[in-house]
Amino acid sequence: MDSSSPNSSSSNLKIIVQSNPSESQLNELGIKSWPKWGCSPGKYQLKFDARETCYLLRGKVKVYPKNSSPESDDVVEFGAGDLVILPQGLSCTWDVSVAVDKHYTFDSSSSSSSSSQ
Repeated sequence: MDSSSPNSSSSNLKIIVQSNPSESQLNELGIKSWPKWGCSPGKYQLKFDARETCYLLRGKVKVYPKNSSPESDDVVEFGAGDLVILPQGLSCTWDVSVAVDKHYTFDSSSSSSSSSQ
């Protein structure tokens, strides 16, 4: 059976990539007021404790969810100009081939713990 059930554990942690969102959508989200983050090429182990939405200004990334194989359909690629939603609870490896510069925000409703500041 090839249909994916909405209750399967892998579908709960899907990375959503929207290529080239419109300028009006970016303005509506208020992306220019979001903090910025960047990294140089390399491999990074990341865990998302809250849902993150980010917009890549530059860079190229392949994301390997934990326990997925390199040939797996779970591997997601995105880069400059992409709007990406990373689900809460995702553990993954970012394989950055081109240095990343991005705006990002966390969905405060997905995490009830207060920040440690």
